[in-house]
Amino acid sequence: MAGRQKLPKIDIEERFLTRVSWAYHVEGLTQEKVAERLGATRLRVNKALSEARRRGLVRVTFNTAYAACAELEQAMADKYDLQTVYIAPSPTREEDTQMIVGAALGNLLSEVLADKAIKLFGMSWGGTLNLATRFVEAMERPDLEVVSVMGGLTKGSDLNSFEITTRLADLIGAQHSYFTAPLYAGSAQSRDTIIELDVFRDILEKLRSVDALAMAAGDISGRSLLMRDGLPSDTSIEELRKRGAVGDILGTVINAEGEPIDHPINERIIGIGFDDLIKIPNVIAAAGGAHKVNVIKAVLNRRGMVNTLVTDEATAQSLLDSEP
Repeated sequence: MAGRQKLPKIDIEERFLTRVSWAYHVEGLTQEKVAERLGATRLRVNKALSEARRRGLVRVTFNTAYAACAELEQAMADKYDLQTVYIAPSPTREEDTQMIVGAALGNLLSEVLADKAIKLFGMSWGGTLNLATRFVEAMERPDLEVVSVMGGLTKGSDLNSFEITTRLADLIGAQHSYFTAPLYAGSAQSRDTIIELDVFRDILEKLRSVDALAMAAGDISGRSLLMRDGLPSDTSIEELRKRGAVGDILGTVINAEGEPIDHPINERIIGIGFDDLIKIPNVIAAAGGAHKVNVIKAVLNRRGMVNTLVTDEATAQSLLDSEP
C-alpha cells in the first residue's frame, strides 16, 4: 500500500500571531481595531503581540542615535535608584559636551516647568544651567516663582545666580526672587550670625520648600566656575584636593564618597545643605564630560539626594562601568 503523502501543516496559532502583528505594527491599527478585524477580544490581541515578540516573530529596531541613550537611561536609573535619567548623544568634539548637556537640561526643564503643580522652582548657577536657558521653551507661568538657591559670586558674571534666575523667569513669564547673600561667609562664626538674621532665615526656609530644583555638579579644576571665580581668597584648589575633594554641589565640597570634606570652607556656606536636598521632591542634577565623572559618581552614591540626572552618553557609560 502506498504511503500517505505528507502534507504541510498550517500552524494556526503562528498564523494568528502574524496577522495580529502585521495589522498592528505595519498597518498601524489600534489593538481594538485589530480585534474587530480578526473577530478576537482585545485581551487576546494584546497577549498575541507579546507572544509574537517572545517567539522572535517580531523584532523592533530603532534607526536613531537615541536608541543607545534609551538603553543607558534605564540602566542608569536601575543602578543609581533614579526616578528619571535624560541622556543626550555625546558630541563628536568633547569640548561641546557642556552645550549638549545644557540643551538636554533645557528640554527637560520645558516639561518640568510646564507642570502646573510646580509653583516654586529653585535654580542654581553655572555654565550648564546658563546654556539650558537657551533651550527652554517660552511659556506663560505667572503662577510660578523661580528662586535662586545659591549665594552669588562677588565677581560679575552672566553665569551668576541673579542673571540665570532672571533670564529663566523672563522666558517662562514667571515671578522670580534672589538669594541676596554671598556663597561663603568670611568665617564659620559670621556664617552663623548671618543665617540667624530673620531675613535670611525666611529665605532659607523658602529654598527648602521648592517643588523642584536644578543644579550642576562642579569638578576640582579651573574649568569649574566655583573653583575659578567663587573660592574665598584664603582657599586654594590644591588644598581642597589634598583633603580628598572631587567636586562640589551647591558650594559644598565633597569627596569620592559624596561626603563633605573636612575643611573650613564647608562651615562657611550660606545656603541649603544635603539634608535639605533629600526632602525636595525633584532634585535635577546636570553635568557631563570625562572631568565630571568622579563628582557625578560621588553625588549619585548618596542615594536619595538626586532624583533626576541629565548627562551625555559617554559620561553615562563611564558611570555604569565604574564600581558603585
